[in-house]
Amino acid sequence: MAQVLEFKLPDLGEGLTEAEIVRWLVEVGDVVAVDQPVVEVETAKAMVEVPCPYGGVVTARFGEEGTELPVGAPLITVAVGERPTASGGSAESVSEKSAGSGAEGSGNVLVGYGTSEAPARRRRVRQDRPVSGTSAAGSRAVNGQGSAPAAVNGQDGGPETEDGPVPVISPLVRRLARQNGLDLRELTGSGPDGLILRADVEYALRAAARPGTAEPQAPVPQPTSTAPAPQPAATTAHGEIRTPLKGIRGAVADKLVRSRREIPDATCWVDADATELMRARTAMNAAGGPRISLLALLARICTAALARFPELNSTVDAEAREVVRFDHVHLGFAAQTDRGLVVPVVRDAHARDAESLTAEFARLTEAGRTGTLTPAELTGGTFTLNNYGVFGVDGSTPIINHPEAAMLGVGRIVPKPWVHEGELAVRQVVQLSLTFDHRVCDGGTAGGFLRYVADCVEQPAVLLRTL
Repeated sequence: MAQVLEFKLPDLGEGLTEAEIVRWLVEVGDVVAVDQPVVEVETAKAMVEVPCPYGGVVTARFGEEGTELPVGAPLITVAVGERPTASGGSAESVSEKSAGSGAEGSGNVLVGYGTSEAPARRRRVRQDRPVSGTSAAGSRAVNGQGSAPAAVNGQDGGPETEDGPVPVISPLVRRLARQNGLDLRELTGSGPDGLILRADVEYALRAAARPGTAEPQAPVPQPTSTAPAPQPAATTAHGEIRTPLKGIRGAVADKLVRSRREIPDATCWVDADATELMRARTAMNAAGGPRISLLALLARICTAALARFPELNSTVDAEAREVVRFDHVHLGFAAQTDRGLVVPVVRDAHARDAESLTAEFARLTEAGRTGTLTPAELTGGTFTLNNYGVFGVDGSTPIINHPEAAMLGVGRIVPKPWVHEGELAVRQVVQLSLTFDHRVCDGGTAGGFLRYVADCVEQPAVLLRTL
């Protein structure tokens, strides 16, 4: 006798409470193996392929592409063992928790399989009824195989086309349109494959409320790279454009606000002559072997400076009123991507040489651009290096990456007049800025750290003392 096991959205780690379905990798009726990825989801931190710990036949999927589900909500059901009969009579429905030894699963692919309780915060959750056996075909109609889900005919009394109902993100969107007399067939959805989202309906209603407005059409954003289509902005009656703070943008906003609210930060800065550092890098790359990046050299300088001033490689435990100092450096670096600002983390940067740092920066940067960074690669940093010089600016006052205690900012390196060995000369000059948590140290420590970094930039041989 087959068992129908329910696989729930697992805890993806680091306090994440929900995820958005980006793309289904399986359909109802497909045979899946243990640990086979079944869905691609986007959290506030990264895109993740979620593997199923059971092997068998997919009997139902829960949630359409573009739907946000809380941790612990059902994702799919899988018939394990004997293939279900047409009537579904041979399948015994059990929960993941009560399956016991009857389920052949890995149990350790991601953190928190079998989460029994979902967090209190919920948004846009749709859960369809599980279907097995011959009803799988009906499940395809309900769940909308492909990218455009559709409700059951007449389920919500919404308008239908000759080929069936108009594809919408959820019945609530269909009901909203019906209550306001809006014909969904006249709209262009901004979701995948023309899927109509709630924002599309709200945009159309606002446009229809303005006198002299033509038939409303929501703008269709174009997706980039492998990232999901962005949430459409809504234009109000007064010409305002509103964009939801969600996903990575929302997570960044929350972290920045928390940093400003909780951390009493201060910033100091200094100009440095980077001519010798640039010459040293040129000499390294001319010697053969893998090329060394400037960011890797700056990271090596940072780790050496943190060894001398470990107060800045720490965090504050506000509840215990203690400063927690780390004996390792997990170095974060700010990277701008199509999906927003991300801060990948190089683990044990203090134990890496310039060549290893260059390779790891390149790997994490590429993963950030393609949206494949894992939550583990985006968390756990102890200090952040922010090279905003790539944007063509000289200086900035960085906001600390909470809960860290400091961030080093690096501006562009440009030719400037500089007094060198008592004479005016044109040198490669860079501005360095350090924002630090004033609770972990005073200005003397922060100034000492920044001065040591500047000395290493101006005279790279200073680093030889710590090698």
